[in-house]
Formats: sequence, structure tokens, C-alpha cells
Amino acid sequence: MVDVPISFGGAKIAFWLGLLVRNYRCWPAIFGAQLNNHYPHPIIAREGWPFLLLAIVVAAVATAVLGVWSWPFWLIALFVLQFFRDPPRMIPQQANAVLSPADGRIVVVEKAHDPYAGREALKISVFMNVFNVHSNRSPVDGTITKVEYFPGKFVNADLDKASTENERNAVVVSADSGAVVTFVQVAGLIARRILCYVAVGDSLAKGQRYGFIRFGSRVDVYLPLSARPMVAVGDKVSATETILAEL
Repeated sequence: MVDVPISFGGAKIAFWLGLLVRNYRCWPAIFGAQLNNHYPHPIIAREGWPFLLLAIVVAAVATAVLGVWSWPFWLIALFVLQFFRDPPRMIPQQANAVLSPADGRIVVVEKAHDPYAGREALKISVFMNVFNVHSNRSPVDGTITKVEYFPGKFVNADLDKASTENERNAVVVSADSGAVVTFVQVAGLIARRILCYVAVGDSLAKGQRYGFIRFGSRVDVYLPLSARPMVAVGDKVSATETILAEL
């Protein structure tokens, strides 16, 4: 039997880090999620793996050098871990439901112009702070008719002007119900990277993971004026599990 080191000596830290790096293909199993079509990534978002590994390496080195005074580095690693968590969600089966595309707090429920589909619409905006899950999921079943990226500023995503001035990525979907639904990833004050993994012609299912925004942001949803909102400003919502509106 091979002895496995368990203390935090420098050589033993190197052993564990080397083992982790050499077996990176096993990370999905290590981080423990069942993979499926609607949730193709492990419970720690793949976008966060490099950041988490770096944070752990820095904290481990700090522990070898500073001992107990390395605790701030472990706090940073813990923050990175919680930021990139990406748990699976239960999908409501209500046929006419529009699901929240993100975790966060409702900051807008109003009639507004949808510049991406060229119409007047019901706009519902979800603001995500750095403690929310930042994985984005489709609010409806349908087919993508338009994907459009806009470079821009990085003002506080909690402000109304963020919808038109900040970096953003819009996805327009022709829902299976016949309605047109637009959802827009908007970068925020801290967010510097919008990730979108879908293209025109792709089919989306409710709750399907389609993108990610790093470090604070918002998602705007534009619906037909006939849609009935099921949330109000100030409500806290969970991606996929909260029904934003009924078509």
C-alpha cells in the first residue's frame, strides 16, 4: 500500500497539486454532477476551473510560506469556489411559463422598446451580484433567430442605462408557443466577460444552460405585451426555478 501524505508541508502540497493537474479529465467526476443535455457541466462551472485552480495553488503556496497567516488566501479561494458554483435546477412543467434566465433580484418590470426584435415589449430585468450563480439558462423552449453582440461600457448593471450602454449579448428566440422572446446578457461594473454558447438556428429547451457572465451583471428579458408578469421589483429569483411571466 502506498502512503498518501495528508499534512500541509511544501512537498506534500506539490504532490496533491500535481495529482490534480495530471487528472484534470476527471474534474467533472471530482466536482460531482450528473451530466445531461440540459446541464452539460459539473456543479462547479467549467468557466471557473482555471480561476479555482489558481486560487488553490496560491493559497497552498501561501500556507507553506506563511502558515496560519495564509487564511486570507483561503478565503479568496472559497469566494472563487462559491462564485463559480453551478447547481442543477428543477424545471417547472407549466407550458406557458417564462423562466428566469439567472439568479438575482428583479430590478425592472415595465413596458419598454425591444431594440433587438424591433417592438414594444414587457421588459423584466434580473440583477446578479457577485454572490449569485452566474450561469445563464434559457427561459423558454424555441429556436434562435438572432444572436447579436455589442461592445460597450461597464457601468453598474443595477442602473437602467446599463441595458443600452454596457457590453451585452442579445439572443432572440421564436418560442414553440409562437411568441418572440429576447434575453440579453449585460456586463456590469465588475463583469468583464460575457460568454454565449449558442448560435442562430440552434434549438433551446427551458432551463438549458446557454451562457455565463463573470463577476456581476444582469439579464434583460423582453416579452410580448400580452405576457403576464409573475414577479415584482425587489423579488429574489432563481434561474430556471422561478417563473418570471406567463405567455
